This record gives sequence, structure tokens and C-alpha cells, in this order.
Amino acid sequence: MAAARERAAAHRRRFDLRFKAYFAALPQRLDTPPLSRFTPRCLELLRDLSLRGGKRLRVALLYEAARLVTTDPVPGLEEAALSIELLQTHGLVHDDIIDDAPLRRGGPSTYYAYRREFPEADRTALGLAVLAGDLAAFLSTRVLLEADVPAELRQSMLEVQLDAAAETVTGQIVDLERDFRPLPDEEFLHTVCEYKSTRYSVLAPLRLGLLAAGADLAAHDARLRRYATLVGIGGQLRDDYLDLFGDDDATGKSTGADLRAGRRSYALTTLLSRADEAQRAEVESALGDPHCPADTVARVRELARLLGVDGKLRSDMRHCAEAARAEAAGWRPYWRAEAVAFFEGLPLANSVPAG
Repeated sequence: MAAARERAAAHRRRFDLRFKAYFAALPQRLDTPPLSRFTPRCLELLRDLSLRGGKRLRVALLYEAARLVTTDPVPGLEEAALSIELLQTHGLVHDDIIDDAPLRRGGPSTYYAYRREFPEADRTALGLAVLAGDLAAFLSTRVLLEADVPAELRQSMLEVQLDAAAETVTGQIVDLERDFRPLPDEEFLHTVCEYKSTRYSVLAPLRLGLLAAGADLAAHDARLRRYATLVGIGGQLRDDYLDLFGDDDATGKSTGADLRAGRRSYALTTLLSRADEAQRAEVESALGDPHCPADTVARVRELARLLGVDGKLRSDMRHCAEAARAEAAGWRPYWRAEAVAFFEGLPLANSVPAG
């Protein structure tokens, strides 16, 4: 577990240097209107959000997937890493618009940065934020086209990334649909998780890394999907747990965002399913109130602890982590044992917050 953390941290440090270099060169490489003031600001905000933090788990998954096959340098990995993190930036910008979120990674969201700059022009702020997210998505595709790899491999990698991007958008649509249905069951929450995050955050990096290293994806796709599903659900459980039980300073986001947005997350769905009529009415009175005060969030948190929601989520996270570790252990007949060990240790390393 500790070794997985150290390896992931090393990948993050190396990648962050490369990401900084990418953004430093971008204004000269991107053909933008020379008289525009808004375009440089857009690039500045994308750079700020992209470099401000994040665990870079996708990057670690990508590089370690290639190491399942070989320890030799693998062409195309650098461009694939840039691509998946630019796609992540796109997702963060648009998520914060949809959620009306003021904070991201310890700083203002791109949307709120624009709102502060255009306090009397809400539509301009919204439009600029949408376009910033769109630009990140197109840059994500562009950088893969620049990979110095055979054309057939480049095409395969682009197909993986574009499929992941499209599936993520459909996942965001289903995520919004979830809050207009009866209380969602676990299967529906798992479906939202799979499409909104798992396919681009876990499965796509695994596929890209293996493709670049020359592996036959068709022979291994089922086991990759099983692992990705478990890691993805565990990660979403962790995010939902931290949104209700976490700390603003530690997470870099506003605690209670799901409650204020009316988002029936794993945590809030579990709470509503366990609450009695009076408790449920209390939670539902706060659910979807964008101005819900901190003391109300604290009261909902207290109620969730009383009903054992925190323990349930931690137990579910650990179950996903153990199942993912067992799934990865089954990879040993096919791939390098030292690299497989990383995938065995990673789920536990990233699963359960201190209780």
C-alpha cells in the first residue's frame, strides 16, 4: 500500500513538471486572435485549475498500465497523460458550472473566477466558463494527435479517449436525471458512477497505457472493466463521504456541496433510506437549498453519523478496495508481477479516510 502511494506520488511529480511545460508553450503553439484579451485569460484560468492540485491518479494508472507489459520507455505515454488530464480539466470546469460550485482544489472554480470578473454580466461569465471547458476538451484531443507513434496506434488511442469523453457526458446527463427520480437504488448510483467517472478516470487510462505498450486489449478487457468498476465505485464513495464528513481545508471544496445542489449521492441516499419520517423531512428541507447554512450542514452530518452512514460508507469503500485488490491479484499470470503489485496496493491506499 505504501509502495503504491510512493509510486503514484512519483508519477505526479514528474507529470506536473511536464504539465507546466505544456501550458508554458501553449500560447505560442495555439493560433489565437492577437488582439484578444479574453483568450489569454481563458488559457491562464485553465492553467491555474490544471496545475492547482489533484492526485493525478489517472496519470499513475496510465504509466503503471504500460509497466504491466514493459519497463522500457513507451512512446505516446506522455501525450496520453496530458490528454487525460486536460479532459479532467474540461470535466471540472463544466461540473462546477452545473453544480454552481465556488471552490475547486483550494481555489475559485473557473466559473466563479469569471463571475467575479463580470459581476454585472452573468451570461458573459457563464459563456466564458463553458467555452473554457470546451477548449480544454479540444486540447485533450489535439495533444494525442501529436504523439509520435504509428498511425494505427494513434487512431486506437484517440478512439479510447473520445469514447471515454462521450460516455462521461452521458454520465453527467444521467447524474442530473438521478435527482428527478424516486430515491435511487444502489444499481442506479453505480451506473451513474460508471459513466460519469469510472470509464474516463480508470478504464481509459488502463486501456491507453496497455495500448501504447503493445498489449492486446481484447484479450484483457473484461478483467480491466471489473477492476475499473470496483476502483471507480470506491473512489465515488470516498468523494461522497468527504463531501458530507470531510473538511473544507483538506478537500479544497465546500463541504455539503451535494446537499446544497440537491444531489442524492451515496451518502445522502443512504441517509434518506435510514431516516424516519421526521428525520427525512429535515434532510429534504435542506436538500437542494443553495443557501443552506453551515450549521444546517453540520446538523445533517450529525444525523448521518447517528444513523451510521459514515460507517456504512467506510465499510463499502473497504469492500470495494479488497475486491479490486483480489481482481488485480488475478492478473499475475498475464503481466509483470512487480507492476501488478501496484494495482493490488492502490485501491487500499486510496480508499478509506480516517474514521
